[in-house]
Amino acid sequence: MALKLMSPTGHLGFTPIERGSFEAGLADHPDAIIADSGSADIGPHPLGADEAHSPLEWQRHDLELCLLGARELGVPLIIGSASDTGTDRGVDSFLRLFEQIARARGLAGFTMAAIRSEVAATALADHLAAGRVLEGLNGREPATAEVLARTDRAVAVMGIEPIRAALEAGADVVVCGRSCDSAIFAAFAELRGLPRHTAVLAGKLLECASFCAEPFMGKETVIGEVDADGVTVYPLHPGQRCTPASLASHAMYERIDPYAETIPGGTLDMTALRFDRVDERRTRVSGAVWRPDDAYRVKIEGAGKVGERAVAIMGIRDPHSLSRLDDVLGWSRMKLAERYGTAADVGYEVFFHVYGRDGVMGYLEPNPTVSEHEVGIVVEAVAPTAEVAEEVCALASRNLFYARLPDTMGTAGGAAFFSDEVFRGRPAYEWTLNHLLTLDEPGEPPDRAAGLFRRELRTVGAREGVTP
Repeated sequence: MALKLMSPTGHLGFTPIERGSFEAGLADHPDAIIADSGSADIGPHPLGADEAHSPLEWQRHDLELCLLGARELGVPLIIGSASDTGTDRGVDSFLRLFEQIARARGLAGFTMAAIRSEVAATALADHLAAGRVLEGLNGREPATAEVLARTDRAVAVMGIEPIRAALEAGADVVVCGRSCDSAIFAAFAELRGLPRHTAVLAGKLLECASFCAEPFMGKETVIGEVDADGVTVYPLHPGQRCTPASLASHAMYERIDPYAETIPGGTLDMTALRFDRVDERRTRVSGAVWRPDDAYRVKIEGAGKVGERAVAIMGIRDPHSLSRLDDVLGWSRMKLAERYGTAADVGYEVFFHVYGRDGVMGYLEPNPTVSEHEVGIVVEAVAPTAEVAEEVCALASRNLFYARLPDTMGTAGGAAFFSDEVFRGRPAYEWTLNHLLTLDEPGEPPDRAAGLFRRELRTVGAREGVTP
């Protein structure tokens, strides 16, 4: 038995789905349409502020394409991490959009499931009080009550079980809160009888849609044919192809370990993967092994507000200033400290993002030297109030113009203003939680583990209603 899973986008609503390859995918008669709509790549602000990162109209565009296609074919539609963050707001927003689209298009009645995974900091504190540990990931310390106090909003990242349970309950459309990208694909594949190792492998390969194909194109549709032994992946855009190299390289995309995909319940071991070219545009992947975990662990993501932000843009082309760039930045910081005290004393922070040196990668930049004739500097200030942030940002940027360097003879300064404006930015948020919560209730089904995942069913269309 083989299933066709259609992936039209790696982030629904981020930019609109390309219609041509999407329609070609529908013509290939997939067994399900599955799309992720969230990411931590967009930073902590959308989660902490509980705001969509993607424009509502783009989200509506993508949801309408997916819903109409799925109802036309009579196949399930699964959406992960609704509205960028997977908060309850995001789930509710997508439910409203689906209901509006169904009414506007006169669709026949169907069953829609919502799985909410937002978790209150007080509920996490209860877990700590019960003796459970929120284990830090990637070098973080275990979460404490102080960390939870700094957390404005948190979500639990669901695995396969809640999504599969919604499908088993009869859902035609599933709108998930925050979810593992691979799990939204694996849940349907498992429901149809495929083993977990190929089900999760399919999700890992298809999660970013056309990013797994070459040449690079975004928002194009790909399909994975999944059977008990492996997955054959092919693109629907005629100019793309899925090759062993493109699929293997995607396994390293945003990965600390390219050989492991960990979700609640275990890890997909990809050490022995085989990539076999089927033809010019299709490649088959096999050899994954599922390794069950000794406990059911759920990742918790949380974000909290740090302060208000302001930004200014400067440029430096003067060779002497470029050769002493760290001294220029140091001068600015020194003058800030003279006026306001140190950042630790007053509670402000200033960041100099130097584009042309290390503006993209920061401290991870392997070659932090100025190799071109000019740099652009984005000056970012964070402070308790917007007024203080603007004032600090203005002084930090103007200090670059007035920096005093040895052997400087000119009077015009070594920096140029993009304009004389300081721009008020969105509030600054930080990731407070990137932790694992271990659940050990033996009688608690993983689909609703510890109350983290809350499901409701509703009928859209004829006899609309809600069922818990």
